Amino acid sequence: MLCFYKKRIVTAPMRQIGGQSGKGNRITNTEACQPGKAPNFSMNRTLGDPGLEVINATTGKDDLGRPSANTLCSAAGCASTASCHPAFGSEQCGLAATRRRSAKQTLFRAFHTAGLGTWVKKPVETDQFALAD
Repeated sequence: MLCFYKKRIVTAPMRQIGGQSGKGNRITNTEACQPGKAPNFSMNRTLGDPGLEVINATTGKDDLGRPSANTLCSAAGCASTASCHPAFGSEQCGLAATRRRSAKQTLFRAFHTAGLGTWVKKPVETDQFALAD
């Protein structure tokens, strides 16, 4: 059932972006934000989460060093895909993610069209992780 649900999320039509302000933009950070450089943290929240999950954007772990349990995390998404397709490893998950890449490109174009700027690419080492056995 989880695999079907994830497929519905990935293949769902993209809604128009813009005009709405999220709660995350009201959070202050003591670190200076440099134009063209991604922040060193990520705030995630999905349906059913008790609150915001603040994750180190480089390590993918919270402030206590625990890996992100959020389904938005690359490692969690890949682990979920691997549970649906046990023969897949992390490399195969990435190669098979054409719909995900297409959805990301649609999101990037929507940000640009809405005047929200461009997506800052993350360092390649962010997606280098091992799946738990």
